[in-house]
Amino acid sequence: MSENISNQQSTMEIAEDKPASTSNSWVDNYFLISQRGSNFRQELIAGLTTFLAMVYSVIVVPSMLGVAGFDQGSVFIATCLVAAFGSLLMGFWANLPMAIGCAISLTAFTAFSLVLGQGISIPVALGAVFLMGVVFTAITVTGVRQWILTNLPFGIAHGTGIGIGLFLLLIAANGVGLVVKNPVEGLPVSLGEFTSFPVIMSVLGLAAIFGLEKRRVPGGILLVIVAISVLGLMFDPSVKFQGVFAMPSFGSGESSLLGSMDIMGALSPLVLPSVLALVMTAIFDATGTIRAVAGQANLLDKDGNIINGGKALTSDSVSSIFSGFVGGAPAAVYIESAAGTAAGGKTGLTAVVVGGLFLLLLFLAPLSYLVPSYATAPALMYVGLLMMSNVSKLNLDDSVDALSGLVCAVFIVLTGNIVTGIMLGFLTLVCGRVVSGEWKKLNVGTVLITIVLVVFYAGGWAI
Repeated sequence: MSENISNQQSTMEIAEDKPASTSNSWVDNYFLISQRGSNFRQELIAGLTTFLAMVYSVIVVPSMLGVAGFDQGSVFIATCLVAAFGSLLMGFWANLPMAIGCAISLTAFTAFSLVLGQGISIPVALGAVFLMGVVFTAITVTGVRQWILTNLPFGIAHGTGIGIGLFLLLIAANGVGLVVKNPVEGLPVSLGEFTSFPVIMSVLGLAAIFGLEKRRVPGGILLVIVAISVLGLMFDPSVKFQGVFAMPSFGSGESSLLGSMDIMGALSPLVLPSVLALVMTAIFDATGTIRAVAGQANLLDKDGNIINGGKALTSDSVSSIFSGFVGGAPAAVYIESAAGTAAGGKTGLTAVVVGGLFLLLLFLAPLSYLVPSYATAPALMYVGLLMMSNVSKLNLDDSVDALSGLVCAVFIVLTGNIVTGIMLGFLTLVCGRVVSGEWKKLNVGTVLITIVLVVFYAGGWAI
C-alpha cells in the first residue's frame, strides 16, 4: 500500500514538473513541442520575442544598401521576404527555434565593399549574393559544413558562444549609447551619456528582465520590450506613430530588384574573389552562430552535435539564394534568435511565428518604427550575458583547449568579427598543442581548418 502511494506521489511530481500540455494536436506532434518540454503559448511568446529583437533589420538593411544606390522600398520588401522564407524553412523543415534574415555584416560588405568600394553594379552585386548562396549550399549539402562543425574543438565551440555573447552585449550597449567609441587614445570604448533616456531605459529594462526571469514570469522578456516601447511612444519625441498599414511594392522599372541579378557578371575574375570571401565568412560566421544558439537552447545531442544540424545549415544557405533573387543581402541565422530561446523557445514553431510576423510586416511596415532600439537592447544584453555562461563549460584541466577558446571569445569582441576570433582560436590551439608536446591530441580536420583560415587571412581575402 505504501509503495502504491509512493508511486502515485512520484507520478504526480513528474507531472507537475512538466510544462502545460499543448494537447495531442498535429501541431504538437509535428513540432515535438511536448516532447521537448515546451508548450504552444511558450513557443508563441518566444517567436514574438525573437521577431521584436531582430525587426530592426528591416530598417538597417535598407538604409545600408540605400547608401549604395539600392531602392530602399524594394530592399525593405526583400528583407521581409528573406526573413519570412528563411525562418519558415528553418521552422517547418529543421524544426529549430532559429530565425533567419539578411546578415548585417554581409550587408555592409555588399554595400560598402562590392558596390561603393569596387564600383560593381547593383545587378552584379545581387548576382554575387545569389552565387554565394549556391556555393554555400553546395558546401553544406556535400557535408563540408557539418565536417567543420564536427572538427570544431571543444574549447573553441564554447569560446565562440562566449565571444558571440560578449559581442551581442557590446553591440546592444553601443546601439543605445551606453558604451561609445573612446575619443581618447587607449581603450577603444568608454561610458556614454548615462542620463540619456535610451540608456536609462536599457539599464532599467535589463534589471527588470533579471527580476522577471528570476520569478519565472512567462514572457518576461517580451513584457519588458512592450513596456519600454510604450514608454518610448509616451516620452520620446523620436518615436512617433506613423500609421498601421502600407501596401508593399517592389518598385517598377530600374528601381525593381526582383530577379534583376546578373549571374554572368558575378562570374567575372574581378568579382569571384569577393564571392569566395562571402562564402568563407558565411561558413564560419553563420556556422558558429548556429552552434552557439543551439548550445544555449540545449538543442545538442549526446555527442554535442546540433539536432537536425544538417537541415539547419542548409536552411540559411538556401535563404541566400532566395535573397539574391528578391534583391536582398546574404542571409544567415540571427544571433537574436537566442532572445527567443531565452524566452523558452525549443521548437521550429518559434521560427514559424517569426516568419509569419515578417510576412505580416509587409503590410504593417509603419508599426516597425514603434519599437526603438533601446526597447530590444535589454533583451539582447540579457541573452549576451546568458551565453557567457559557456565559460563554466570550458575544461580548465586541458589548459591549451580552454585558453584557445578564450582567445577565440576575446578576439571576436576586440576585432568585431566572429571569423577572426575563430581563426585565432584555431591557430593558438594548434600551435599550443605542438609546443606543449600534445600534438597527438590534434586531428587532421582541425589542422586543415587552421591552415585554410590562416591562408584566408594572410592572403588578405578576409572581410
